[in-house]
Amino acid sequence: MPSNQSPLGALPARFRRPRVLIVGCGDVGARAAGLLKNASRVYALTSSESRVAHLQQQGIAALRGNLDEPASLRRLAGVATHIIHMAPPPLQGRSDPRTRALVQALLLRSGPQAVVYGSTSGVYGDCAGALINETQLLNPQTDRAHRRVDAEAWLNAWGSRGFPRINVLRIPGIYALDREGGTPRERLQRGTPVLQATDDVYTNHIHADDLARATVLALWRGKTLRHLHVSDDSDVLMGDYMNWAADLWQLPRPPRISREQAQTALPAMALSFMSESRRMQNQRLKTELRMKLRYPTVREGLQGKPVF
Repeated sequence: MPSNQSPLGALPARFRRPRVLIVGCGDVGARAAGLLKNASRVYALTSSESRVAHLQQQGIAALRGNLDEPASLRRLAGVATHIIHMAPPPLQGRSDPRTRALVQALLLRSGPQAVVYGSTSGVYGDCAGALINETQLLNPQTDRAHRRVDAEAWLNAWGSRGFPRINVLRIPGIYALDREGGTPRERLQRGTPVLQATDDVYTNHIHADDLARATVLALWRGKTLRHLHVSDDSDVLMGDYMNWAADLWQLPRPPRISREQAQTALPAMALSFMSESRRMQNQRLKTELRMKLRYPTVREGLQGKPVF
């Protein structure tokens, strides 16, 4: 169709390009922006004046707004054709007013075509080491997980009418050699203990680069109202993972303690991760998004050796 007959083709070039808004442009958001900016106009929401120049240096247009101040989000309505929502909920409570405020702001005008939300595998709670897919019933066991369930519910309700396409990514532990705190090296250097073999739990992982790639693919290939596990192919107990990392970096293996000992030896956050065990299937990631993992397991990732 000639451009003068196509509403899209008749627009100036800057409006014909997809416009992607990243809400929560931290490490993973910045990686996703790097994949997008050659073919899309990329925006990022920020509440910090000091972040504006940094975002602009990365080729990202900064939009001022604060998820804790709903009135400041009104300017987001109609800005973007696609949304990546990676912003965490508040640190307290069992709901996510930030996601609610974002959805309500975006509803003020014609909404985006697709929204991708970065949730957590913690929404499943403890699965006793079972192999699970995305149909597993949610069973959040911490306030942190309840907040993510609430965020998912707001987005699912928005997408239940068939538009926009909502894709919820359930994400396990994110790691990368170039990510701050993105490896277990510091824990090993501190000698942080892990559970003894009889009490150990399965742990799931995704490299930050693969997560960014999955996020971008979900914008274009994700189905309507879809939940996907963005997890690699690792099938490993936490203690075995830490032992392997210690051997790789020639550090002492972590001490092993019982679950009872862990109640007093470890902080609450570490205990919460050691109280949940599950293995995540990732077939939807591979078949629906048609994604090939650059780091299929933590072995390639921690060695910095992508398979392609």
